This record gives sequence, structure tokens and C-alpha cells, in this order.
Amino acid sequence: MSCPGFTHILVLPHLKVQNANAVSSPLTHGFPSITAFLGLMWALERKTRALGLEIEFSAVGVVCHDHDEQIHDGGFVHSFRLTRNPVGRDGKTAAIVEEGRIHLDVSLLLAVHAEHWDAETRQRDTQTIAGLVQCMRIAGGTLLQSTSSQASRQRPWVMDFTDQDNNDFHKLRARLLPGTTLVARDDLIDTRLESLRAEQPEATRLDAWLSLSRINWHFDAAADNGKGAWQHDRKGAGWIVPIPVGYGALGPVLAAGSVPNARDATTPFRFVESLYSIGEWIGPHRLQKPQDLLWYADSQPEQGLYRCRNDYRATETTI
Repeated sequence: MSCPGFTHILVLPHLKVQNANAVSSPLTHGFPSITAFLGLMWALERKTRALGLEIEFSAVGVVCHDHDEQIHDGGFVHSFRLTRNPVGRDGKTAAIVEEGRIHLDVSLLLAVHAEHWDAETRQRDTQTIAGLVQCMRIAGGTLLQSTSSQASRQRPWVMDFTDQDNNDFHKLRARLLPGTTLVARDDLIDTRLESLRAEQPEATRLDAWLSLSRINWHFDAAADNGKGAWQHDRKGAGWIVPIPVGYGALGPVLAAGSVPNARDATTPFRFVESLYSIGEWIGPHRLQKPQDLLWYADSQPEQGLYRCRNDYRATETTI
């Protein structure tokens, strides 16, 4: 499967998000899950269709310009800054609910399929979409209103890709700097698994994922002119991070309304768990095509897979 086709990329630059969810899965934290941004895209598409806009969103990308995870960093072990809730009816202190929050400065890229988007319609629809996003949550966080001094910097813009020979992607990359974007590096799991199995034939993909999720140190007796030195496996590897990429089914699809306390009693229900992979934060200027920074849904209900995919492929020029 590859990234769905699109005719334009709509960029919503430098959105200031406060108190977004920093806990991306039961095992990872530090930035919202990419599933949150796909969910935002689908929710936005439902709103645009309700208003009669003849457009379709195919994929979404996110470029992070700045982030501030709300943690206490006074020692080696960091902890989240938690909020104190008001006292209960009995006058006792309410329990603290563990939650992770992060402030973000991000640019959202929406791959749009709009065959008949002339200049006037495009401008009108862009303003409508920007207005809708202002009223929505982004990964659970609140979007701050732009000030007069920030208005020009946060003005949405569109890149036209209806011409197959259009080579303006380098302009799009330049306008997204400085910043970093998250791309998929599933290939690193295969490479690490092959390396582990050379010494541990029973190693699994989980072992490979855990190995990539940490910094592994070893003592190299031949290093430093035979004196020996401690070495780690992250040199030249880039900003590699463990990430959730969707959900895997734990059971069959259940009829709507058959599961008590479900959020939606009109939609079929299925128990799922998080799926994990490896991602890399990379500068947009190192990407070769727009599909490299876009994420899209790969839904395979018959196999119980609901995951996000990205078409980035590392080359010698990007490593």
C-alpha cells in the first residue's frame, strides 16, 4: 500500500497548542501519537462535508518547530507536572489523575484531493478550514489564538501538485524550516533483528524494538589504539524513537450497543491494543518528495489491523 493520491497540500503553519497529550501510548511519551493527527484530519473532513465543501483529505503530516513537555527535570528521573484538583464534597483532597501534557508549536500538512479547486474556491475553502481548526482540539490540546504580530506567520497556504512535473517541493520544505518531522523507520527493526539473531537466534521483533528504543553500550577492547573504550550504538543513527502506529484487534467486531459503557452505542465495537514501530525525527529539507512526510491510514479489518503508514525510505543522501 502507498500514500493515496492528492492534488494539493494545505499547510496550517505554526499552530500554538497548549496542554496536548504527551503520553502517546502505554509505553511511550514525549509527543502525541500520529493517530491523534489522523483523527483530527477525519474529524475536520466531517465538518467540511457538513458545510458542503467538495474536498477530501488523503493524508496528514506534522512538523514540530518547538515543544515543551510539562515535566520536572531536577534529577535523572523526570516526572510529569500534575494538576491539583479541587476538594471533593466531603472536603477531602481529590485524587490526582496521572496525565502528561506538552505545549507545541507545530505545522499541520493536509493532503487534499480537490479536482475543481480554482483560485477563488481554494482561498475560500482554506479560510473555512483554518476557522474550523481554531475551534478543535489537537491531540487533546487547546489551540491558542494568534496575536496580531503572529498573524502573517500563521496564515495558511496551499501548494498545488496537480502538475505531475511540479518540482516545487523544495519550496515547501524551505518554508517548514526550522523544524523536524516524524517519519517511519520500520526497516530499522528488520536490520536490528538480523543483527541480534547473529548472536541470539531466538531473538524476536520485540527484542529488536526494545533494543532500538534504548542506548546500548559495550566495551570495545580495540578502540582508542588498543586501550579500549566504551562505545554506544547511536552514533550516526539519527534521532530514532519508539512510536505507536495504530491498533491491533484483540477479538472480533461486536455489534453496536452490545458493550456496556462504550462511548458510541451506534457504532460496532472492537477491543484493540497499541501497535508499535520505530520512527525518526528528520529535517524537512532532507526529504525527497511530499509523500515522505505524509501519514495515511492502512485499515485491514479482516486481519485486525488499523495502523498508520508513511512512505519514507532512507537513502545514502538522507542518512
